[in-house]
Amino acid sequence: MQIPVDFLHWSLAFLPILVLAFLLVQLRWTAQQAGAAGIFIAALIAYFIFRTPLETLAVAGAKGVWDAVFILLVIWPALFLYQIMNQAGGYEALRQGITRMSRNELFVIVALGWVFASFLQGIDGFGTPIAVVAPLLVAFGVRPVYAVAIPIIAHIWAKFFGTLGVGWLATLQVVDISEVTTLATAYQSGLLIIIQAVLGGFTIVWMYGRWPAIRHAWPLVLIIAAIQGVGQMFVALVDPVLAAFIPATAAMLALYPLSRWPRYANPAVDIVERPAMATSHLENLADKTPPMGLGMSFFPYILLTVLALGTSMIDPVKNALGAFTFGLPFPEVTTGYGVTSAAVAPYSALAPLTHPGASLIVTSLVTWILYQMRGYYEEWAATAKAKQKGVLRGLFESAVPASVPILAFLIMAGLMNHSGQNEMLALGISAVAPAYVFAFLSNGIGVIGAFTTSSSTSSNVLFSDLQVTLARLKGLPEATILAAQSAGGAIGNAIAPANVVMGASTAGISGQEGAILRKTLPWTLAAFLLTGAATVALVLLVK
Repeated sequence: MQIPVDFLHWSLAFLPILVLAFLLVQLRWTAQQAGAAGIFIAALIAYFIFRTPLETLAVAGAKGVWDAVFILLVIWPALFLYQIMNQAGGYEALRQGITRMSRNELFVIVALGWVFASFLQGIDGFGTPIAVVAPLLVAFGVRPVYAVAIPIIAHIWAKFFGTLGVGWLATLQVVDISEVTTLATAYQSGLLIIIQAVLGGFTIVWMYGRWPAIRHAWPLVLIIAAIQGVGQMFVALVDPVLAAFIPATAAMLALYPLSRWPRYANPAVDIVERPAMATSHLENLADKTPPMGLGMSFFPYILLTVLALGTSMIDPVKNALGAFTFGLPFPEVTTGYGVTSAAVAPYSALAPLTHPGASLIVTSLVTWILYQMRGYYEEWAATAKAKQKGVLRGLFESAVPASVPILAFLIMAGLMNHSGQNEMLALGISAVAPAYVFAFLSNGIGVIGAFTTSSSTSSNVLFSDLQVTLARLKGLPEATILAAQSAGGAIGNAIAPANVVMGASTAGISGQEGAILRKTLPWTLAAFLLTGAATVALVLLVK
């Protein structure tokens, strides 16, 4: 027996997503509250409508908890590093040092929020760019909500080919396509993702200073977007694994000559309205001298980059550290409609020593010891005239509230996946959409997948094979539809609840996830529409 593809089942499958978004964005519930409601609704629909037995629900929930571990292994070390830096005056040292290094505030925000975040995504993943960059932007004087929204949006272009091609490699594991189609998919994915680079750059500039900022920064945006987006498209033809890393690194190197350009070396005096900046924060901290210089405050990020590169790109090191993996076994489970999840042993094996969290943990410990030895904590406590709560206490106070919604969102994703709700969403769109309409909407399936799983890679694992099958049934180019799925999976990360929670926690605004979503949701909608139009154009050109 198969799930009936009708409006009732489709609308009920969409209900958990709709309710979650409504609670976060409209009613402004906290992520903890909305996540609990999402689990409850998804479980009820799975049990009563999609005929999912309790055993299947239990396995789905357990897998969701295990999936959350991969994200929590970034959140906890990132918050650990945040406390280490913050309580030693490191972020104030960064803010003052960066301000002296470049007098153009917008250029610094582009450099940190877009270029540096993208560079981190090229080598690391699992939300590392958001967790690392958000507190840096807060330290520079960006309002916390914007400090989270900016790196979330700006690094999206590097999601699919980032982390040394993990999304690309995972996609190839679940689809059966020819070598020619594989090459075409890589190229067309890169082509569609150019939209994300250009739109992301202009969006963060708009967030900073509206139209005056656009007029000031448009050459900078186009140059960086061309290096990143066009560069990724061409590198994908040669080696998709390096398609994000090489242009992201090139953009980092381009920052130096761009910073010498008088247009961006001097303050942008014509930008009066700066909604993204918290000027009161700058004024309050202007008279506080940090105990360290810029070099020592930036030391953790240099060390993190070196460790990430070493564990990702030096094969002997990568192979040795990656040899140790472990995961949990799960039995085969099914539903009354025949949606079956095969037995796995182990499920989604974790390589803890090559996981980005390992680099963050080592960086945090080394930095903590170094700062302790130099007496930065006592000196900054005296300067700030405030009693420090302690690094470990600060970690637990921030990490525990951040962990609960992550667990909730990933459990909800597991329930929807194992009950067939995610598959129903894709099949329902296909059932009512003619070929060209489906081509337009196909990236939306990727967006939905990334929203429900908080992962572009998981979105592709869930839907890539289905997208290829639907493309064949509708007579559409497989490569184009698969590229749209990949682009959509990346776009959906801008509203992925786990990413938003991670950013909110590291920026010190847990509970304001809805405010962040209100910043990223318009970009997501615009990216979806533009990608849909570009997909249709590609279909017309290819056919």
